[in-house]
Amino acid sequence: MAESAKVTVDVEGRHLTLSNLHKVLYPDAGFAKGEVIDYYTRIAPVLLPHLDARPLTVKRYPNGVDGQFFFEKNASRGTPDWVRTVTLPVPGSTKNRETIDFIVVEALPDLVWLANLAALELHVPQWQIPRRARKPRTDLIVFDLDPGPPATIVECSEVALLLRDLLVADGFAPLAKTSGSKGMQLSAPIRCDDQELPSRYAHRLAERLEQQRPDLVVSRMAKNLRPGKVLVDWSQNNPAKTTVAPYSLRARPQPTVSTPLRWDEVESGETLSFTAADVLDRVEQHGDLYAGVLDDSARGRLTKAMTTAE
Repeated sequence: MAESAKVTVDVEGRHLTLSNLHKVLYPDAGFAKGEVIDYYTRIAPVLLPHLDARPLTVKRYPNGVDGQFFFEKNASRGTPDWVRTVTLPVPGSTKNRETIDFIVVEALPDLVWLANLAALELHVPQWQIPRRARKPRTDLIVFDLDPGPPATIVECSEVALLLRDLLVADGFAPLAKTSGSKGMQLSAPIRCDDQELPSRYAHRLAERLEQQRPDLVVSRMAKNLRPGKVLVDWSQNNPAKTTVAPYSLRARPQPTVSTPLRWDEVESGETLSFTAADVLDRVEQHGDLYAGVLDDSARGRLTKAMTTAE
């Protein structure tokens, strides 16, 4: 089949035209666009719940991971009319927009359509906008653990365990995943009435860890502070920011994935990195290891009192 050939497929009753299925998007791995679409199709049962009701930001790589990419927040003109969009304010937009029409992925056809656009990376906020909601609902807190060389994901695991203990002591149920790049992320399901509280609370915990382990942890962004340490990036809880979704591919030399982890894997102290094939096998064996962040019964209450120093 020629690289530019197109094929029309039926995906749950939606007719989609797919193109360039043999175009290699990960040159080092020989991983083609057809394989990207296949991965997102097969991982959809566990991925879709993590995208549900969340405005999506994608990173598109039309010429593969070695080529130029662009972030896309605003629904393009070619967005099918059956894809849900939500119009939301974007104060401080770099493109001087007052609002953006975000895509909200709800079903497999939405995901396949995006994969066909070479939208390799899927990024979501820590809040939802359900169809009947009058305003966004903050439901997650996230900590992005970013190692400064020569630190690696091994050091991230050590910090993740320290952070887990602090969160559990405050009544939260954190889970860990690889970023799919070089770091790790922790998320916990929460209830809170103020969108600003997660950022304040996360900042406080990051500073506590920095005080306890100044040899290992840094809570400030300054690059000169980061070599050999792990940045606990609390700022991802800003309502305007997004974090890579669990099970999203990453634009790395290999088709690595942001992969949910068991805590015993974090405790192992081993280097943790998983490709699309690895993750499909893991899900077949373990199911969705990140399902707990969607569990309403596991949501800890985040209060203003938790954001103040002891």
